[in-house]
Amino acid sequence: MKKTVIVTGASGNLGNAVIKKFLSENYYVAGTVIPGDPVPVDIKDDHFEKIVVDLADEKAAEKFVQDVISKQGIIDAAVLTVGGFAMGKFIETGLQEIHKQFKLNFDTAYNTARPVFVQMIRQGSGRIFMIGSRPGIEAGSGKGMVAYSLAKSLIFRLAELMNNESKGKNVVTSVIVPSTIDTPQNRASMPDSDFEKWVKPEAIAEVIYFYCTPAAAVIREPVIKVYNNA
Repeated sequence: MKKTVIVTGASGNLGNAVIKKFLSENYYVAGTVIPGDPVPVDIKDDHFEKIVVDLADEKAAEKFVQDVISKQGIIDAAVLTVGGFAMGKFIETGLQEIHKQFKLNFDTAYNTARPVFVQMIRQGSGRIFMIGSRPGIEAGSGKGMVAYSLAKSLIFRLAELMNNESKGKNVVTSVIVPSTIDTPQNRASMPDSDFEKWVKPEAIAEVIYFYCTPAAAVIREPVIKVYNNA
């Protein structure tokens, strides 16, 4: 039976790379895009399904996951790449900015991870990947990006709580911590940087897939720093 993976944020550079990697490994992939997403997802594959859903809506996220379960019967992995970035020092960051970053980076992950987690506990196996960040794990890297850093920091604690609940049940939640990802957008905004030190989305996708293979089956509670030389 073909394995199933959920990938949120299908139109993003990382989500797109993850989808292509898992398709190449003969997975069925359910990839999400936001309503009205201006970025096209040009993946032509019979085993890929693009699903429009607002993952910040708890009920919509749960329905999306249940629909995948109804169709496929199992969820082997979920890669939750949806998120957003914002600059802002503490003295200039109000609660509105905090709540916006929480909604983008934490709510979307939480709303998707919870029904996926419930299903994986029920089926007795599964791998969940959430995207952290250096500012989320290292306070010193979060200077000038308070709301983003706080939102991402919750991802690490959520993964700890999930792994605590799933001990002994072969359900593992990992946090991927990339340095600067080599994307066209980042190259345009930081043209004087050394792009070779950044990490390519395809390299991150390879790492994520590895943690879904039998070779990584005994690993637990991973925080995976994919920094390259940045």
